[in-house]
Amino acid sequence: MSDDLVTEYAGDGTWSEESEWDYADLEADGEGEAHIAVPTLAVVGRPNVGKSTLVNRIIGRREAVVEDIPGVTRDRVSYEANWAGRRFLVQDTGGWEPDAKGLQQAVARQAELAMGTADAILLVVDAVVGATTTDEAVARVLRRSKTPVILVANKVDDGRTESEVAALWSLGLGQPYSVSATHGRGTGDLLDEVLEKLPETPREGIPGGGPRRVALVGKPNVGKSSLLNKLSGDERSVVHNVAGTTVDPVDSIVELGGRPWRFVDTAGLRKRVSHASGAEFYASLRTKSAIEAAEVAILLIDAHEPITEQDLRVLSMVADTGRALVIAFNKWDLVDEDRRLMLDKEVDRDLVRVPWAQRVNISAHTGRAVAKLVPALDTALESWDKRIPTGRLNTWLKEVVAATPPPMRGGRLPRIMFATQASTRPPTFVLFTTGFLEAGYRRFIERRLREEFNFDGSPIRVSVRVREKRDRKGR
Repeated sequence: MSDDLVTEYAGDGTWSEESEWDYADLEADGEGEAHIAVPTLAVVGRPNVGKSTLVNRIIGRREAVVEDIPGVTRDRVSYEANWAGRRFLVQDTGGWEPDAKGLQQAVARQAELAMGTADAILLVVDAVVGATTTDEAVARVLRRSKTPVILVANKVDDGRTESEVAALWSLGLGQPYSVSATHGRGTGDLLDEVLEKLPETPREGIPGGGPRRVALVGKPNVGKSSLLNKLSGDERSVVHNVAGTTVDPVDSIVELGGRPWRFVDTAGLRKRVSHASGAEFYASLRTKSAIEAAEVAILLIDAHEPITEQDLRVLSMVADTGRALVIAFNKWDLVDEDRRLMLDKEVDRDLVRVPWAQRVNISAHTGRAVAKLVPALDTALESWDKRIPTGRLNTWLKEVVAATPPPMRGGRLPRIMFATQASTRPPTFVLFTTGFLEAGYRRFIERRLREEFNFDGSPIRVSVRVREKRDRKGR
């Protein structure tokens, strides 16, 4: 089925041949293809040596947030890469500081976790500065690791810096590979070496053809990273009482309900993308990309505060991408009876766009009811993947239209001749008619579809294609 089949009718959809009405039931649209597990390359090193710039060079696009300020990257972030026909994940990390305290100590733990789970490691050193005591401390840790390690001398922009690279043999990690992440110098040879070191499959393979992809979204400081840590039982994301600690989307495999899930902890959106700047602008773009790459989103809303414009902006972003949705009202342990009554009114007023979304009341801090998220996710994804056979759909639709015909338009009663489900993810239905259907009647059809076929947790789309008889004499 061509993509234009599911385009919303704009007044120019016409059919002149009866054969164009003969659409059989469609096969799955390919979105559900198995996600083959691929090996992971971790990029580690002290702050401001150019790790994120190198990651962007390897993956061939500007994904990792880069600024001249040290410490912009704080969590482990994974991106898909492809070199010479081989796919692998590149994991960017926060700077590794052995004596770090506070927030930087949490960042250092992320880098150490990456070293423990990756299939190969790139240690990035600033060739201009040379090997520092921090680099030597990292090298001591890596020499004890069984994971293959490649030493990268970054910022070698010309031959004058090349002479400084030889001194890095002292780190005991073998040959240092000279590159300029900014200009791309030497990265091809480096990637050839990466493919030599990376195994064909990861040491921790993912069963079942790949986990379902979940985006954790919401405004800053609503508890997204705390929820991810509670679900995983580990410190997967950096948590700090400073709003906006997460800058990049943080990609983690979490075992829930006896199977793996891929969770992405995203940056909280403070401003519209058009109003943001610097790291916040790119973080906003990364959050949008994370939602588009996910199958279902968990929108966290602070239950003990009024629903804000920021909450609704994130909600619109999820709804516009057509992803399945679970709304988790976090910090429920702080909600009293008066607040519950007020929240009910806010939900009726502000969340009217997504009455179909699954809702769960949780506390990421205490762990209250977080186990209820898995059934809610399962329900939403089942609806998102659901396909209704064409015969059953048209039998049901005939009964609905007979009981409640569409309103007349221009003195004529439009007839619905045929319907088909054009795609899943989200479920998209196309009605072939003899006249345009009013928006109110399309909403009526959508509501009846939900009642009959139970699409809880998933958006559904109803489009209309109108067949207008042409004057055959003019041919």
